[in-house]
Amino acid sequence: MTSGFRFDEEVVKVFPDMIARSVPGYELIVPMIGLLARRYAQPDSLIYDLGCSLGAASLAMSLAVRASGARIIAVDNSAAMVEQCQQHLAEKAGAIPVDVRLEDMLDTRIENASVVVLNFTLQFLDREQRQALIDRVAAGLRKGGALVLSEKICFEDEVEQAEQTAWQHDFKRAQGYSELEIAQKRNALEEVLRPDTEARHLQRLHRAGLGGTRRWFQCFSFASYIAFK
Repeated sequence: MTSGFRFDEEVVKVFPDMIARSVPGYELIVPMIGLLARRYAQPDSLIYDLGCSLGAASLAMSLAVRASGARIIAVDNSAAMVEQCQQHLAEKAGAIPVDVRLEDMLDTRIENASVVVLNFTLQFLDREQRQALIDRVAAGLRKGGALVLSEKICFEDEVEQAEQTAWQHDFKRAQGYSELEIAQKRNALEEVLRPDTEARHLQRLHRAGLGGTRRWFQCFSFASYIAFK
């Protein structure tokens, strides 16, 4: 990891363990995305999982959603992720079909959508690309459709930022990470993961025309929001 973080074959092998040990609450967020999708998915609509990685959110939604005629489109630009995602979903997927695509989410056409999920993916885009993506998501949502946005956030207050970072590192130590592993992972991710403040996320959602935004989950610097069209 010291040479930089990439979603390649090596990361794919350890991804489920890595994310569970690094993101507090991840194992709660995923099934809850399934339940949120069940509530807001509309019949004969599309559900998008943008930056699907190994398809955890897609699987949760496939198992939970009850809307007739709904389909899930799962998108990731890592060939290694997509290959494993297809295998996982082939073995476990529920009643809602999932179309897994090797594709850059910036190129994905969003249409007839009732639910769109960005589960810890927006943070890997260049900041100048983020508003355009949220705008396209909003434009492609049906009336009453929902966007679920999970992100690592940063804090404007330096003291709070330091506290939140320390608490997260305590969590990682409790999961068995060594000091060297924590430092290496942080250095590698700093090259590709650039978090925004909550205020910036809310501003972006509002500008796209999405409203009723709620933060439904937060643990340390990891938060998840839902916004509606």
